[in-house]
Formats: sequence, C-alpha cells, structure tokens
Amino acid sequence: MSVIQKIRDKYAVVIVVVICVAIASFLLQDAFFGKNSMTRRSTSVGKVNGKELDYSDYQRRITDYENNVRQQMGNVNLTDEDRQQIREQVWNQFLTEEILNGQYDKLGLEVTEAEVIDQFNDKHNNPIVMRQFGQNGKIDRNLLQQVAKEANNNDQYRLELHRIQADVARYQLQNKYLTLIRQGIYYPKWLAKQQQEDNSQTASISYVNVPYATIADASIKLTDAELNQFIQAHKQMFQVEESRKLEYVAFDAIPSAQDSSVAINQLVSLKAELDSTKDIAGFINRNSETKFYNGYIAKNEAKFPMKDSVVDLPVGGDFGPYYDNNLITYAKMVDRKSMPDSVKIRYILVGVNPQGGVTDEIAAKRADSLKAAIQGGANFADLAKQFSDDERTKENGGEMELTPSTQFLPEVTEFAMTVGNKGQLKSIKTQYGYLLTEVMDQKNIGPAIKVAYLSKSVEASKETNNTAYGLASDFVAKANSKASFDKAITEGKLVKRIADRVQPMDFIIPGLGQSRELVRWAYDAKENAVSPVFTLDDKYVVAVLTTIRQEGTAPLADVRQLVEAEVRKEKKAAQIIAKIGTPTSLDAAAKASNQPVLKAESVSFATPFIASLGFEPRVVGASFNKKWGTAAVSAPIEGGSGVYVVKVDAYQPSGQPAMDITAMQASYEQGVASMLNNQLFSVLKKLSNVKDTRGKLF
Repeated sequence: MSVIQKIRDKYAVVIVVVICVAIASFLLQDAFFGKNSMTRRSTSVGKVNGKELDYSDYQRRITDYENNVRQQMGNVNLTDEDRQQIREQVWNQFLTEEILNGQYDKLGLEVTEAEVIDQFNDKHNNPIVMRQFGQNGKIDRNLLQQVAKEANNNDQYRLELHRIQADVARYQLQNKYLTLIRQGIYYPKWLAKQQQEDNSQTASISYVNVPYATIADASIKLTDAELNQFIQAHKQMFQVEESRKLEYVAFDAIPSAQDSSVAINQLVSLKAELDSTKDIAGFINRNSETKFYNGYIAKNEAKFPMKDSVVDLPVGGDFGPYYDNNLITYAKMVDRKSMPDSVKIRYILVGVNPQGGVTDEIAAKRADSLKAAIQGGANFADLAKQFSDDERTKENGGEMELTPSTQFLPEVTEFAMTVGNKGQLKSIKTQYGYLLTEVMDQKNIGPAIKVAYLSKSVEASKETNNTAYGLASDFVAKANSKASFDKAITEGKLVKRIADRVQPMDFIIPGLGQSRELVRWAYDAKENAVSPVFTLDDKYVVAVLTTIRQEGTAPLADVRQLVEAEVRKEKKAAQIIAKIGTPTSLDAAAKASNQPVLKAESVSFATPFIASLGFEPRVVGASFNKKWGTAAVSAPIEGGSGVYVVKVDAYQPSGQPAMDITAMQASYEQGVASMLNNQLFSVLKKLSNVKDTRGKLF
C-alpha cells in the first residue's frame, strides 16, 4: 500500500496532465481530420449570398444539361467549346435560382399547390402545361388524365409529372415577381409633358469650336499620379474580372516525311482490303477516320478536295492517295443516280413522348388522322401550326428545302429525293416520331454521287514528338525569368504569342485548344514566373505569366493608353478654356482662339447628335439652356472633340406633331419593361455576394 501511495503522491499531477493532453488530442483530431474539420478540403465550387453549390451537385447538373443537349441535337458529340459553354450556363442557372429565391423570400412570395393545379386549366394558357399537353391551342384533357392515371402506378410517370408541376411552380413564382417589378415602372405625366415641350422645337446656333488637335500631344506632360487619380475618380469605367495574361511559345510536333510514308503504306494495305470487300460502309466505318456517309450529293454541289478527279469516276472506281488537310485519303465511287438538286417539302411532326402519354401507337394514329384530313381538303399549313411538335418549322407551315447533302432525317430525305413524287403525301416513322411529309416541288434533276473515303491521319511518331519536346525542354533550361524568356525567343527566332484575359474557369485557350493544366498553373504561379513544358494536343508549350489581374479596378498598366487619352484631353480643355476666358460674344471667343464662327441648324433636344459636329450631348444641352437663351453666349463647354462656345440664334417649331401624353407614357413604360429580362438579373447579381471558386476544383 505504501508503494501505491508513493506513486499517487509522486505522479498524480503527471497522470492528470497526460489525461488532459489525450482528451485535447482527441478533440483536435476531430476538428482537423473529421467530417467537418478545418483542414478538410472544401467541395464547394462557389456560393451566392451564403448558399453553396457542392462539387457533386454541380457535376450532376452539368451531366443533365449535356444529356439534354445530346437528346435535342440527336446524340451529337460535344466539343470542348460546347462543354465550356455548358459549365458556364449551369453556373449561371445556379446563380439565377438562388438570387431569385432570395428575392421571393424577402417579398414573401409563394405558389400554393392549389395554384399549380389551377394552371392546368385552359384559361391560363400556361406555356409549360401547353408544351406538354397542348393540342390545337387547348389542353388535351384525355392526354392529361392518362398521364395522371399512369402516375398512380408508374414511378417514371410520377416523377415526370412532379417535374412538370415543379416547373409550373417556378414559372409562376417568377411571373409573380416580374409582375411586381413591372407594376413599379411609372413614367410621370409631368415628365412626359416636359419631354413633349423639349421636343417641340429645334435650335439654330452659332458656335466657335477649338479642336483638341490644335494642341500637340507631345506638349502635354502626364504623370502616373495624375493617371491613377483619374482611374480612382472613374472606377466604374475600369472594372475588370479576375484574369491572367500569358505570353508563350509553342513547339509543334509536326509529322515528318518518314511519318507520312508510314501512314501511306498502312493506307495502301487497307485499300487492297477495301477493293475486295462487299460491305463498304462497314469497312470504312471500322478503318477510316472519315466515316461513311450513306447519302448522295449533287454533282454540281461537290466541294471536296480533288473533286474534278473524283466526281466522274465510274461506280467502283477510285482515286488517290491525296492529302485532305492532315488526312491521306482514297476516294471510291460507291453509286451514282439521277435526283433533284433541291426539293421543297412540308411536314407535320407528331412526336412520340411515352413520359407525356404519347406512345408510338397514339402518335401513328394522330399522323394518320392528319393525313386523312389533308386528303379531305384541310389546309396543310394551318394544321402544321396547330399540331406540329417541331417549333422550328410549324410557324411557316412546316416548309423546308432539302438537297442531296442536307443533314436531315435519312428516311425523309430518301422519300423526298428518290422515292416520292411531287404532290405525294406520306407518314414516315423516324426516331423523333412520325413526320407527315408532302413533296411540294423537285427541281433540276441531274446526277448525284455517293462517295466513300478511306482516310488516315498522319500522326507524329515517337521520335518526332521527342524532338519537339527536346526543343521545348532546351528552351525552358534557358528561360528561367521574363528577361531570359524574351532573350531565348529572340536568339531562337521563335514566335511569341499572347493569351490575354485568361479566366479561372477557362478550359480552352484560343490557338492552343484544351489547356486546363496551363490555366491552373497560371493561377498558382507568381507574376513573371516561367512555366514547365505543357503537352497540349500536338504542341509543347512554355509560357510566362506576365500579368495578374484581380477582380475590381484595373491597374494603370492595363488601361494606360485609354487613361492617357482622357487625361490629355482634360488638360487640353483646361488650356483652351483658360485661353478663351469668359467671352462676352462669339467674336471675342473666335478672336481669342483664332477659330471661325460656324453655324448649325435643326439642333434637337431629342438627340445628342449634331449633323456638323457628331456626338456632342453637352453642346445640345447648352443650346436649350434657359439661362442663356438667345441673348447670351455660353460659357466654354468641354465637348468630345474640342471646346465650344455656343450662342442660340433662334428657336423654331420642330414641325413634328406632338405625341399623345398617354402614348408617350405607355411607350416609355413598355420599353423599360422589355429590358427587364435582359438587365434585371445583371443588376441583382451585382447586388449579391457571389464567390466563384470553381477554378480550385477543376
């Protein structure tokens, strides 16, 4: 017991300290490494007014948007440019949703379930409801009831109906908000009367103009302090977004003559197989970089390389090899026939939409009903406007022009070009539904050709790539600063290129293509840093970061030329005004400035332009200044191109009939309302706290 007591007496404090440290370590471990730890990397791509957008949600939205685009465009391959636009559109959609939701909350706006249900009535003509269930300007009650019935038993239908209802609710919220804003637009009657009075007369003036060009630019001394003072006084003129400026050199991995020879030998071997195959289309699609186009082009429309050597080939004949940009190509004549070089058709699309209750069977029956109606004397154009699901052509009665090479639905093109005759009407099944198609006219029947192209790109070999990479690496070894970068360019007789305004979420730099790694480097590097070698497509690129621009007011270096012009003009104006003084007459101003007295007629307060002077709003305003009238000359006026002294000789009636006050008010209010959709969100965005941090995660 005495031993235990000794341990207690001697080590009690130590044990307490150890226990406290253990507890603190446990708490700190959770703080630094737990789910909500301080050191855990944020997955937020940005936020607006405190509302964050998570990386996974952002990616899901992008995927949904891309899928919608592919569905609408027929499963086309999206380019890098397309994807960059989609990323920006998805981000702006998030901003729009959250900013407007904040406005709705402030105003207490909401849409009840009863309001949403009420929108499914004809009296409202809700565009979302009409797009899903509209027929002949009214809601198809049978279709709506069928979808509602299916939604009770089918999850897919239920989700689709909920999505439509959510879209209707959002539309109604936005409509309520915009209605409130529009109701706040008011043009006072007194202001309309003042505008009517101002526009009722014109002025005949005499003036002296002392152009700024009379003072040499070289005589005006400017300091950076003066230029920066101008920027600070006019900050709104010089607001910029965050960006970077790069200078770079590119070392192209251009295929050598040996690379071309290898590609030609491979193509010759494939050509021997092509000559013996019966499935030309399949062989081309498997082995050629130019895929098989199973359509015809009119002989006189042919616009491909070496066309004069190709268009007259017999069926089965071939020509090549020849260069088509970066491809080595053989052309083989597959077929030729006579067909019109243009066909005019009109069609009504009856779309298939199982989620909306329009099955293939229902669509086919609708198309047959429309066909019977047209054959019975109904007007095709009227039916197209009422029933066609193709918004692009319904307003012009479904009409369009086709040529043998038009990229359109192949079933319809074949009917119009080769099977159908003028006046023939047919319901054609396509991937989008049924196209009730009529051939209206066929012109200039002549030869058309179907050509297969066996092509192979000439790619740089490993040796060629190594040579280009070696040159880029040697350049980096010499260029470890901005000065040595420029020196290495001069010594190597290389071409320096500039990428200005590179923004945080740019994935593409014009001239370089996909360049995300280079952009990311630019936002991590310090000014005047030289990059490592970047591999971009068929180029090896070395860059130097020359400018870091932060969001806000532009630095003088970026806007020097513009600011110098404005400050120089101000200084010239001050000199001219000091020279003129306070003239009591135009003759005095003319004598002081050694400039003639000139005249201008029909000066109108309604426009800032004067025929003989151009854009000079201050001169126009002075011409209608009641303080001076026709009795006195104006004080010197600092205009756009010079300093002016003005005297009004007379006022005359404008000769234009006075516009009705009520009509003026309505016109103004309508004009402001029409700008809401374009400008309202931009204003709200400026008033919001937006943080875009996407560049840190991409």
